[in-house]
Amino acid sequence: MTVSGELGTGKTTFVRGAARELGVEGPVTSPTYTIGHRYKGRVDVSHLDLFRFHEAVSAAEWGDLEPYFDDAVVFVEWPEAGKGVLPPVRAGVRLEHGGEGRRLVTILGDADPGLRHGD
Repeated sequence: MTVSGELGTGKTTFVRGAARELGVEGPVTSPTYTIGHRYKGRVDVSHLDLFRFHEAVSAAEWGDLEPYFDDAVVFVEWPEAGKGVLPPVRAGVRLEHGGEGRRLVTILGDADPGLRHGD
């Protein structure tokens, strides 16, 4: 699942809540500086943050990320940097500032053209 949105829209908070629902009991933190975390729950959960890649993930860098996709539910923040190397996306969430402390949440499925094109 991709998780998109500007800084401060709640991407990691969204992933934290989803991980709790998947049985992760320990802390779920932002992997911005480590790129990825893997958690044990009812199913394994991987949380990637591609912010550091800015433009794009190279083929060599993809080799470091690929194991996070093995037998896990995967959440990818800043997926735009992974365009062209990430596996097919099944679902995506777009978070936006809604004013007055609110967030707008858009959920995209694999049939949505925007999701297939890396939005």
